[in-house]
Parts: sequence; C-alpha cells; structure tokens
Amino acid sequence: MARGVVFRGLGPATLAATGVLALLVAAGQALVLGGAPAAPLAYFLPWILTAGIAAALILAEAVTRSRRIHSDLADDLIRAAIEQFLPVAAAGALIGLVLARVAPETLWLLPGLWQVLVGLGVFGAARLLPRGLALAGAWYVLAGLATLALGASTEALSPWLMGVPFGAGQLLVAAILQFAPGETDAG
Repeated sequence: MARGVVFRGLGPATLAATGVLALLVAAGQALVLGGAPAAPLAYFLPWILTAGIAAALILAEAVTRSRRIHSDLADDLIRAAIEQFLPVAAAGALIGLVLARVAPETLWLLPGLWQVLVGLGVFGAARLLPRGLALAGAWYVLAGLATLALGASTEALSPWLMGVPFGAGQLLVAAILQFAPGETDAG
C-alpha cells in the first residue's frame, strides 16, 4: 500500500541546507587547495563526510516529518524510499573503491558519475516522490554529464565540479518541494 502513496517526508529547508553545505564545502576546498591539484584522499574525504552529514539530516527529518504526515504508513514509506536509493549509494561507493584501487588516475570521473547516479536514484524513486522531482533527476544526470565533459579537459579533482552541481541540485529539490502542490505539512 505504501508504494502507491506519494512520500512527503522530504522537507525543503533541510534539503536547501544540504545544498548550501555542498557549496560551502566547495568554497572551503577551493580556498584550502588554492588551485593546486588535490590528493584524492584530501579531495574525497570532505565530500564523503558531507554526504554522510546530508544523508543523516535528510533521514532524521524524513522520519519525523513522515511520521507526522503519513502516520501509520510512515515506516513503510521510509523503507520504500531507502530501498530505491540504497543500490545507487552502494554502486557509487563501489565504483569509487574500484577506481581508487585499479585506476586512481581516473578518479576525476567520480564527481560526474556520482551526479549521474543520484539522478538515476531520483528517477528510480519517482513513483514515490512528488512529480516535479523528475526535473531534479534530469538536472543531476545532465550536470553529471557536463561534469564529465568539463573534467576531461584537465582530469583534475575540482571542488566546483562537485559542489556546484550538488549544491544547485539540492536547492532545486528544495524549491520543487516548497512549491509543489500538496507539499505543506497539512497536505
């Protein structure tokens, strides 16, 4: 039954905060690195931590908001949403581990690949999410492809090629949720 209900556990303010966080991490990395090539660990560790913080914030709000809005269906809806994104997250982590192990010179591909995977995760969860979020899925896929194209010219790990697409994507998700019909706490 939960699979036929639109999941309204995602809150615009938290998603906007994760977008701002991504932009702040990109700015911080750009300042610290000062244009120098980043060692993979120094580049990816802040992003992995940022993703973990963002996921924890989103999950915490999804649980409390969903229980308030969906009451009896909340746990089933949260489980269904996690089931849609877990394979994408696992694939992203495994791709990163494989590239780091067998082809570290290709790690510059990860930001774009991760963006494409997030877009595919959004599309995969589309039946659970408000309809307008398909636009965010398209953003992430197109941003990921653009990141791959732009990154290919330098093959360097750019804070901006990670932060701007994720920051803008999360802000787009927040805006869609804020203005989507029926997306209020009462709705």
